Amino acid sequence: MLFGRKNRKPISIPSKKVEEWKYTTCNYCSTGCAIEIGLNEDKKIVTTRGHAGADVNRGKLCIKGLLEHELFESPGRGTQPLIRDKHYEEFKPTTWDNALDTTAAKFKAIQEKYGRDSVAIVSTGQLLTEEFYTLGKLARGCIGTNNYDGNTTLCMASAVSGYKRSFGSDGPPGCYDDFEHTHCFMAFGSNLPEQHPIIYWRLKEALEKRKFPLIVVDPRVTMLAQFADIHLPITPGTDCVLINSMMHVIINEGLQDKAYIDAHTQGYDELQKLVQDYAPEVAQHQCGIDEDTIRTVARIYAKAPAAMSIWTMGINQSTHGSDGVANINNLNLITGNIGKPGGTSLSITGQCNAMGTREWSSCSGLPGYRYLENPDDRQEIADFWGIDPEFFPKKRGLAETDIFPAIETGEIKALWIVATNPMTSMANTGRIRKALENLEFLVVQDVYEDVEMNQYAHMYFPASVWAEKQGCHTNTERRVNLIDNVLPPYADSKPDFWIFNQMSKRFDNGQKIKFPDEPEEAFNEMKALSKGTNAYGNERTLDISGMSYEKIIKARGIQWPYSEEDAEACIEKGEPRLYTDGQFQTKSGKANLICVDFYDNNEKPCKDYPFWLNSGRVVEHFHTRTRTGKIGNCNKFSPTPYMEMNPDAAAELGIEHQTYVRLTNKRGDAVVLVQLTQRVPRNMVFIPFHFHDCVNRLTLGLLDPYSRQPAFKQCSVRIEHVDQAEAARLNAERRAY
Repeated sequence: MLFGRKNRKPISIPSKKVEEWKYTTCNYCSTGCAIEIGLNEDKKIVTTRGHAGADVNRGKLCIKGLLEHELFESPGRGTQPLIRDKHYEEFKPTTWDNALDTTAAKFKAIQEKYGRDSVAIVSTGQLLTEEFYTLGKLARGCIGTNNYDGNTTLCMASAVSGYKRSFGSDGPPGCYDDFEHTHCFMAFGSNLPEQHPIIYWRLKEALEKRKFPLIVVDPRVTMLAQFADIHLPITPGTDCVLINSMMHVIINEGLQDKAYIDAHTQGYDELQKLVQDYAPEVAQHQCGIDEDTIRTVARIYAKAPAAMSIWTMGINQSTHGSDGVANINNLNLITGNIGKPGGTSLSITGQCNAMGTREWSSCSGLPGYRYLENPDDRQEIADFWGIDPEFFPKKRGLAETDIFPAIETGEIKALWIVATNPMTSMANTGRIRKALENLEFLVVQDVYEDVEMNQYAHMYFPASVWAEKQGCHTNTERRVNLIDNVLPPYADSKPDFWIFNQMSKRFDNGQKIKFPDEPEEAFNEMKALSKGTNAYGNERTLDISGMSYEKIIKARGIQWPYSEEDAEACIEKGEPRLYTDGQFQTKSGKANLICVDFYDNNEKPCKDYPFWLNSGRVVEHFHTRTRTGKIGNCNKFSPTPYMEMNPDAAAELGIEHQTYVRLTNKRGDAVVLVQLTQRVPRNMVFIPFHFHDCVNRLTLGLLDPYSRQPAFKQCSVRIEHVDQAEAARLNAERRAY
């Protein structure tokens, strides 16, 4: 018997005949999936698939990767440079020569009038590594501003800071293969199924082969928390209290790895004394996890033959982010879980090439994890580039989160924004908009002409996207992989590498410094700079000297360190883990155990604003939706801002499912659609952070004192009723925009 229509028309998928597959790497999150792009007989891209022979994803892709080929001709792409005198006037088309000449002249005039640091540059985590290196050359060696940073300050700065404080250097010490060997997995503020689906698939595959405890620390019942053996719904911002209390149990019950502590760490006596103040019966009142559960989790973790921790924004985006990372490192150091299979502190990076900017962009120092504060490092890079070391500043300048207040005070007069969107991504966006009005000159370099930052730009550079370029990415597990050039640049857009090179010719030092014409030449410079020792005589961990584009493609990605000696020994894949010998990048060669005493400076729910506001990612979107908001099959799943709210809290306020409400606090307001769910507690709401003009109108943005990363996760709001027809109209306008 047939049901439904008599003459049903089944869904048909049109044939996409592929004549050629071209290798590349995904340009979304930090997982680092290897991709093949399918071209038809007309050399047009018709589809995308995962590469089955790649270690990272083994043929798998998430929805964003499967649809990534649609980026090349997505709406709103920039076709030519644009110029205007005032940000509220109409843009006019111009030539590349005029755009670059005008920009260089404006920067020079402003620097001559106000000083070199009156020009600021804010970059991204989504360029290719060779582009980061070239931009660093331009910013540090030619333009000469010290106010140069990347938007990785908004997502990974606390991980960088925590790694440096604990181990003496940045660089995640573990890898995805640790899932196959661990006996206990603990996730802090990380929702892998939606944030990094392929990494989650790797974890799930490992769990199916060999069961081990999965512990999730998150105030919300995330998808990962639903799969957990133990879910710890922590009070937002109190992770350090929980970890200190776990270490109290581990140390007082003699579960620590004393041999590892004595041989490879320093500062244990001070840490042991500190955690005595964090007994579970005391800590439970701060972190919201009962004392018996704290003891149980601590014992499981410490007794496991190998245990590992991961984290994402739930740790980093906090005023205690750097402390949280250092404390996770403490936990793994005292249990001997660094540098061995299944034991690690693994930061799950946000953007596709955030590691590349950390390694080679010179944002926080000089290339290859060198420091501006170190005169030997300044001399080495100056000699390599062929300029006077006195051209370099003696210490790092302002981070991105300090650059915008400096615009408010008039210290910064010109800003160059490269492939990032602070009008959406920065906390307290109302304040950011107001600051941008103070700029004398704003340059926006982006794939899309309609990006929100362009509302305030005086100059727009149309950049090429993804596989219209060639160069490398480094993923979360330090794996360097290649993006190959599949298509020529769209219209008159240009690769970022070309833009930086052309801009260098307009500055005096650009005549002294060699700027290679091809990305692979820049890669060879990076290889040369990756060798040698650091300030303490330790061999650099960031050694890529044995790599080449040919080797990277053959291996489908190589993890650093990978030296010339490794290449000569015919090692193909690189080193999966750091610190396997217990030697760290510090003066003593030992890891630092950092005393983290919790101070409570969070904005908490109160009578006027009784709800926590939490934010995070959903699987179908990426960051500010600049790209995924233009891909139909991504956007259709989440086309509008929505808020998860507890049904019991909603009933008390007379709020119904799928109605609109207004959130307000001291900084602004936002209208969102309500989704009732038990995933959030009664005193919390959750909004995906992807929507412009929404969640970051409300976020507080207090800064971590070490990393300068904002606290996006901890603030409070009030919920108000709103006219439904008016809200629906506003939402329709937003979607049309």
